[in-house]
Amino acid sequence: MTDGPERPAAPRRDPWRSFRAVQSGILVIEAIVVALALLVVARLGGGLGSVAGGVVLALVAALLVTSGLVRFRWGLWVAVALQVALIGCVVLQTALGFIGVVFALVWGYVLWVRRDVARRLAAGRLPGQQPPAS
Repeated sequence: MTDGPERPAAPRRDPWRSFRAVQSGILVIEAIVVALALLVVARLGGGLGSVAGGVVLALVAALLVTSGLVRFRWGLWVAVALQVALIGCVVLQTALGFIGVVFALVWGYVLWVRRDVARRLAAGRLPGQQPPAS
């Protein structure tokens, strides 16, 4: 006999869900920063109709699309590949290479945190894995 209706079990927290949201947010911010590089390309890089302008627009589109693909296991590696491509754009415009280096450092930190979360998850030390305090 129970005292009342049974409460459903609390859903387990998915640490990767919030991590994917952070990754997606970083990609959107990066797309905005790269889009702002269009001003530099327009002024110093031969104009918006140049190869550099087209590359910047393609990178912005790729970053925005990838922000929706981080939910897949391979989405993170697509984001890392975009960082390599952005750094390679230093041959077109130095500012693009600089942006690529800055965001490559951010993604390096993201990969380090990802490894730490995976290690803590395997050891059962994440806050969502702890029994509720009574």
